[in-house]
Amino acid sequence: MADKSYAIFPKIPLGDGVEYIVDWIDTWFGWLLDAVNYILDIFVSAIQDLLLFIPSLIIILLFAAAGWYVTNRDWKMPVLIALGLLLIQNMRLWPEAMETLALVITAAFVALIIAIPTGIAASRNETVEQIVKPVLDFMQTMPSFVYLIPAVIFFGLGDVPGIIATVIFAMPPAIRLTNLGIRQVPRELNEVADSFGATPNQKLFKVQLPVALPTIMAGINQCIMLALSMTVIASMIGAGGLGLNVLIGIQRVDIGMGFEAGLAIVIIAIILDRLSQNLIKTGG
Repeated sequence: MADKSYAIFPKIPLGDGVEYIVDWIDTWFGWLLDAVNYILDIFVSAIQDLLLFIPSLIIILLFAAAGWYVTNRDWKMPVLIALGLLLIQNMRLWPEAMETLALVITAAFVALIIAIPTGIAASRNETVEQIVKPVLDFMQTMPSFVYLIPAVIFFGLGDVPGIIATVIFAMPPAIRLTNLGIRQVPRELNEVADSFGATPNQKLFKVQLPVALPTIMAGINQCIMLALSMTVIASMIGAGGLGLNVLIGIQRVDIGMGFEAGLAIVIIAIILDRLSQNLIKTGG
């Protein structure tokens, strides 16, 4: 028998409340949303144009050189990086790959600008941490598709709403690990800094951040990986790149197109992951 409890208790108008809040934000902060849209559009377009302007072989050599540097001059990673990027080029997916890379760079950059200071503030103030924790729990348990709704409402369709949704999705690990890393700094080191008369900012930048750097770098790594994993979902609201190719492959049931684009995303993910992981090992 169907549950008739809804006939006894009136429905809480949550949907109406959310619509009112959205309309209020759009009315009073529409100018700010337009400014954010404009700035992010210029930023991501500039990165895309730069990556597409530089010859692909030079970009491949730069990534291979980065792999050689972070692995202390080991030749294995540079060779694998070069082979992976050459495969993307061979599949005729280089422009889409560079567009995806530009979206990931922009989203990760914006996410880290917000996440790292927030993590630092949470590590230095218990009240801030108690406020931030439930917000992060909410952000990490919310299905990723839900982030597309406010992004579309406030920013329409295109790369910018995809970036906004990706930023929200990718921030939590960076905030948590920045907070955790600073809180795990040994008490003795903090006491030594205090005994030498270090100011709070001096203690932060000369003691706490250097010691917490490996943990913070792990958060940055997770932020980049989550940003890349969001590319396919963000394509549903107009973001371009490899994610759009995957989406078109699904819509057309084109297995080959979807597989090639998905493989290119995996290659980029592995390259970014290995580079950032080795940066953690070498201390940044």
